[in-house]
Amino acid sequence: MIDGLPNVVINRTMAYLAEISRANPSCFVFLIDQSGSMQDPFGSVTGTKTKAMGVADAINRLLQNLVIKCTKSEGIRDYYHVAVVGYGGKGVKPAFGGALENKTLIPVSEIGNNPYRLEERRKKTEDSSGAVVEQTIRFPVWFEPVAYGGTPMNSALQQATSIVVKWLAEHPHCFPPIVINISDGESTDGDPFQSAYDLMTLSSTDGDVLLFNVHISSSNHQPIEYPDNEAVLPDQHAKLLFTMSSPLPDYMRKMVGNEGIDISYNTRGFVFNADLVSVIRFLDIGTRPSNMR
Repeated sequence: MIDGLPNVVINRTMAYLAEISRANPSCFVFLIDQSGSMQDPFGSVTGTKTKAMGVADAINRLLQNLVIKCTKSEGIRDYYHVAVVGYGGKGVKPAFGGALENKTLIPVSEIGNNPYRLEERRKKTEDSSGAVVEQTIRFPVWFEPVAYGGTPMNSALQQATSIVVKWLAEHPHCFPPIVINISDGESTDGDPFQSAYDLMTLSSTDGDVLLFNVHISSSNHQPIEYPDNEAVLPDQHAKLLFTMSSPLPDYMRKMVGNEGIDISYNTRGFVFNADLVSVIRFLDIGTRPSNMR
């Protein structure tokens, strides 16, 4: 623990095995830092994609993958409901655009049927002969990059708690909600620990709510992915975010181990100083429950 902050006690007797189905869906809540510093580039090389742009791309790709995962022959099945909440100089509010603007927790079918816009992008792929060719693909966009003002992380976590409390009241036996907070700086509206603690100690009958944190990079410092001990972290802010992050359930620890990352019983859902590759990998692992039907 860091000075003055208790470790969050997680009920490890809960198995995180509830089936995810249309009758018993689960939910994701993404908290996205939209403060002014998100205009900085990933790493120290000028001219690269900004952090706001990189995170927007990663979230849009994730939403597309969730839609694909839930698409069956008869259409998109509502295995998940998803909220994307931005926090920055414009306050804390839903971050979807277009027809979904101002909507908070949305069934995945509504997301799939209402992209804000479609972009044309170039993608390298292999043809039937094995040659690398470029293809034009249509990339759906639901969430635009924003970078302005301060970092009201505390308020964002409180908003996530309100969303999750309502969800659990309506779905008490669900696979526990997963909240992923992506930020590049410290909270500017007070210490967020208590708000994070309040969120992590909510639970369904299947397990405690999972809160994961991604600290994204403005430097070329080596990322620290999925640590199990705060002693490896360089400063108090990193240690705070570690303490605010849930230990990984067994199935996620196996996924992380399969990526070649050292894991232990205390491995937490936290990445410090993440580059864009780390963010994408983290989102993929963190949103891949293994029991969807």
